[in-house]
Amino acid sequence: MSTQTPLKVLHIDSSGRYTDSVSRDLTRYFADELQKELTDTEITYRDVAKGLPFVDEAWVTANFTAADDRTDAQKQTLALSDTLVQELFNTDIIIIGVPIYNFSMPAVLKAWVDMVARAQVTFHYTENGPAGLLKNKKAYLVVASGGTTIGSDIEFATGYLKHILSFMGITDVEIIKADVLMADAEAKLNEARTDIRRKVDFTSKQSALAA
Repeated sequence: MSTQTPLKVLHIDSSGRYTDSVSRDLTRYFADELQKELTDTEITYRDVAKGLPFVDEAWVTANFTAADDRTDAQKQTLALSDTLVQELFNTDIIIIGVPIYNFSMPAVLKAWVDMVARAQVTFHYTENGPAGLLKNKKAYLVVASGGTTIGSDIEFATGYLKHILSFMGITDVEIIKADVLMADAEAKLNEARTDIRRKVDFTSKQSALAA
């Protein structure tokens, strides 16, 4: 990534909390640090906790109708999905805040996945199997949990998100975690911020090399 071209970042929050949300605080810290280090960074913000529709029959019918054959109503049904997909195509780095709810992700984050994981749009099928269409992108999952250990057998969010992002072509996915906060929140938050700083420094060095 070159400093001559703005670094484009898609910042997604999904926590239902706005006050004292660890995932929101950490994703904001990440985005702010990137902008401080790389001043030409362009950030698109998407707060999915404000609500997304679930896939229904009208959406499925519109999605599987050829683009040239869609009615105006079907185009309107897919309008938000099209916007969310375009945000992914337009970005270099995706930062996703992932609070752990009942051992998995918030339902609204799964709704976002269902809006963007679209055959012939973000992935397609070839003679060798499915292939993702979102290329040359990096994703960071910023994960916060009260009592669940990230990566354990009872944590079902990060494995799924890494899989579905890879399915759409985003294979470079890293996890920044602040987990089991009930045990030692301050230490875990400091570790997460230190990890974020390392990611920001690495991104800055890669940008300098590409310049």
